[in-house]
Amino acid sequence: MKVKDVMTKEPIVAEIPCSRNDVLRLLVTHGKTGVPVVRRKDKVLVGFVTRQDFFANPEEEQVALVMRKDYSIVHPSTDVRKAAEMFVKNDIHHMPVVKKNKLVGVVTPADLLIIVEEEKIDLPVEQIVRTPCIPIYENTPLPIASAMIGICNVYAFPALNDEVRLSGIITDRDLFNLSHINGSVVVSDLGLGEDENPWTWEGLRNIMKLYYEVSKIQLPNLMVKDVMVKKPVTVFRKSSVSEAARIMRKNDFGQLPIRDSEDRLLAMIYELDVVSTLIE
Repeated sequence: MKVKDVMTKEPIVAEIPCSRNDVLRLLVTHGKTGVPVVRRKDKVLVGFVTRQDFFANPEEEQVALVMRKDYSIVHPSTDVRKAAEMFVKNDIHHMPVVKKNKLVGVVTPADLLIIVEEEKIDLPVEQIVRTPCIPIYENTPLPIASAMIGICNVYAFPALNDEVRLSGIITDRDLFNLSHINGSVVVSDLGLGEDENPWTWEGLRNIMKLYYEVSKIQLPNLMVKDVMVKKPVTVFRKSSVSEAARIMRKNDFGQLPIRDSEDRLLAMIYELDVVSTLIE
């Protein structure tokens, strides 16, 4: 199977010349974390920009100076197994699909889950774990959970109760849905105008990465257990990779906790772990 068979055609793009505000509006409006950048005059791909790129360059307003010009790309005829290898090797979650220098689509690890599912890979999920599992206590205050997500460079924590059993899962999106961002700080640091529409601030809560200094984000005085997803969907350690792919694809999950026969948390697997099984 080729990339062209699974990619998203006519993707959302940023067209240069454009400003940081232009791209932030795109990310907010369409719920994206990154977009390809093309030249307005001829639609030739010139780079890729993500929310992290903006926060790493808070003083720069021109997208052309922030975007990554050497971002990995694939051709429509690239085999999906090669695409999987590129995702895992480069630890990325988007790839522009390019033909004759023109952008024709975007492919993500989530697009490859259907292939893993259909190939009925019987490998147990416990054998594909690539990263350490970092749990969090369900009585942890939200500001500490926010800081931990930034420090640990993860976007989801499995939560444990007093019996050391999995009781829920909390993600950066859960926290940002509850947070109040200091508008004056964002205006100053990101160069947004004072007259920006209210929806901009609402949207920014959902796209800003949590490592963006906890002191600038106000969270309610609640515990993880008050906002986490309780009784999360899990997979057993001996569950097949294809079953995990089916659950992820069906529920639009980016991660799944792994448990043992006594319902103890063992690990977390992510989309890239599952996609890695396609690599020859």
